[in-house]
Amino acid sequence: MPEETIKTEPEVTEPKAQTIEPVVDISSKIKTSKKKRSKAKVTKGKIFINSTYNNTIVSVTDLTGNVLLWCSAGKIGFKGSKKSTPYAGQRTMEDVLYRLKERGLQEIDVFIKGIGSGRESAVRALQGSGLNIISIKDQTPTPHGGVRPKKARRV
Repeated sequence: MPEETIKTEPEVTEPKAQTIEPVVDISSKIKTSKKKRSKAKVTKGKIFINSTYNNTIVSVTDLTGNVLLWCSAGKIGFKGSKKSTPYAGQRTMEDVLYRLKERGLQEIDVFIKGIGSGRESAVRALQGSGLNIISIKDQTPTPHGGVRPKKARRV
């Protein structure tokens, strides 16, 4: 068999229409790493427990009153009437204590306000944490004198 030579013609490609791409500023897309702020180490502070009929809010401050961290039953994920349960109050305090470990807090004063059902369980969770509790004060506002009574009905 004779050798057959196959001749191929070079493919001619038509020039494509050049599209002009806008110049994108790359520096706006590059995220600069932010330096992580170091948390202030505090050895003594105050914990405020505000327990209402609808929610339990726990705030932790230093001695001058600057809020270090806070948490509420709604922030944890409880919704509706479940926010006012004792279990929600306990979980709120546990979340605060977990985030408080990196601050180095050792001695605390506890201030309780409100008549909600989450206050007792929040205090119990706090007592089991191992922190040195200096004092527990109830600051629930109590009316003295009350509001003016309704006008007497005349029949």
